[in-house]
Amino acid sequence: MALPADFTLAEQDGRPTAVLSGDWTARGLFDAGLRLAEALDGVDNPTFDLTGVNRCDTAGAYAILRAADERLKPEDVKARHGVVRLLQLVAAAIQVKSEPAVRPSGFRALLERIGRGVFGLFSDAFSTMAFLGHLLTAVGRSIVDPRRIRWAPIVALCERAGLDAMPIVATTTFFIGAVVALLGANMLTDFGAQVYSVELIGISVMREFNILITAILLAGRSASSFAAEIGSMKMNQEIDAMQVMGVDPYEALVLPRFAALLLTIPILTFVATIAGLAGGILVVWIVLDLSPNFFLQRIVDYVGPTHFWIGLSKAPVMAAVIAAIGCRQGMEVGQDVEALGRRVTAAVVHAIFAIILIDAVFALIYMELDI
Repeated sequence: MALPADFTLAEQDGRPTAVLSGDWTARGLFDAGLRLAEALDGVDNPTFDLTGVNRCDTAGAYAILRAADERLKPEDVKARHGVVRLLQLVAAAIQVKSEPAVRPSGFRALLERIGRGVFGLFSDAFSTMAFLGHLLTAVGRSIVDPRRIRWAPIVALCERAGLDAMPIVATTTFFIGAVVALLGANMLTDFGAQVYSVELIGISVMREFNILITAILLAGRSASSFAAEIGSMKMNQEIDAMQVMGVDPYEALVLPRFAALLLTIPILTFVATIAGLAGGILVVWIVLDLSPNFFLQRIVDYVGPTHFWIGLSKAPVMAAVIAAIGCRQGMEVGQDVEALGRRVTAAVVHAIFAIILIDAVFALIYMELDI
C-alpha cells in the first residue's frame, strides 16, 4: 500500500535531523517537499534519515535536495545505497548549466543552409539511383520468371488509379477544353478568324492538355496515395516483416503500382481527350454557332491524329515518373507521423514539378524534330 511522503524533525547525535518516511515519489510527494523546505528554513547543518523511506524517485530526490538548499553531503544522509546513489545523480544533474545556443551570423547561416541543401540533393540522387536499381532488379526477375508477377494487386490498383480517376479527369479536361474554346472564340472573333478556334482547341487538347491534366491529377491522387500506403507500412514495420519472410517489397509493392499506372494512363489520356474536345464542341456550338459535325470534320481535315499520338507518347514516361516518385517517397518514410506527412507532400510536389519539366523537354524535342 502506497504511503504519502512525510517527515519529522528530531535530534540525533547532537544535530537536527529530518526523519523521512513514506513514498517520496511523484505520486506520493504532494506538498511534502515544500513543508520540508519550510521546516528546515533557518536550521543549520541538518542531517537526513531516509531509512524509513519506502520508495524514492527523481522527483522525491529533487524535493529533498531543494529542501537542503542543494548542499547535501553524502555523510549527512543515512539511507540505503540505492537512495544515496539516486541523490548523487540528481545533485549532479542539477549542477549542470545549460549553454545558450549561439546563433550563427547571417552569412554563416546562409552558407550552412546552402551546404545542407547541396548535401540533401546528392543524398536524394543517391537514394533515387538505389531505388531504380532495386526496381530494375525486380523487373528483371519478373521478366525472367513471369510467374512472379502479382496480377491481383495490379488489377486492383488499375481500378483505383484508372477507373476511379475517370470522373475527375473527364470533368477537369471538359472544363479546360471549354475555357480554351471560350478564350479562342473571344480573341479570334476580333480578327474575323473565329473558325480557327477549332484548330486551337484540337491542338491544345490533343497535344498538351489531355496528358498534362491527367498526369497532374494522378500526381495529386496516385503519387500521394502510393507514398502514404507504403509509408504507413514502413512505419508499422510491415516492410521489414516482408523482408524477413523473404518477400521483396519492390516486387510486391512497387512493381504492381508501376504496372497499374503504365496500363491505365493511356486510357485516362484518351478519356481526357474526348472530354476536352466535348467541352470545346459545346462552347463553339453555343458561342460561334458551329455545328458539332463541322467541328469534327475540321479536326479530321486540319488537325489529324498526329497531335493525339504526340500527347499519348508522353503517357508512359509520365506514368513511370509518378509511380517512381510516389513509391520512393513512401520507402523513405521514417518512424513518425511527421515524416509521413513530409514525404506525402514531397511526393505530390516533386511529381508535379517533374511532369511540367518532362512536358517542356518533350516540347523541345518535338520542336527540333518539326513534328
